[in-house]
Amino acid sequence: MKILLSMYKAVMDTDHNPLQSLPSAQQFQIMTYLSFMWTAIFCAGAGAWVWFGELLVGHLLVALGVIITGWTFKTVSSSAKKAAPVATYRDHPRSDGTPRYDDVWGA
Repeated sequence: MKILLSMYKAVMDTDHNPLQSLPSAQQFQIMTYLSFMWTAIFCAGAGAWVWFGELLVGHLLVALGVIITGWTFKTVSSSAKKAAPVATYRDHPRSDGTPRYDDVWGA
């Protein structure tokens, strides 16, 4: 059971997968795109059930999804090792202390 939990966290938990080095907004965007991709894969696989080649189509879709997910995690992981932490305008406050853009609204 512990192995299953660690496998789940390695993919689904952004505190444990390679996306942890990205800002939370980018983590959310990438995980949303991946979830749409996996939803499309499983829906297409379920829809392909009536075809003769359903096993082939299903296996190819799952394999493609695994490849894309692995490629995404590898790309983010390798670029995170090379790049410095992402700096935004909030990391460089104005010298007079006035707020910037959405800081006015307390975001």
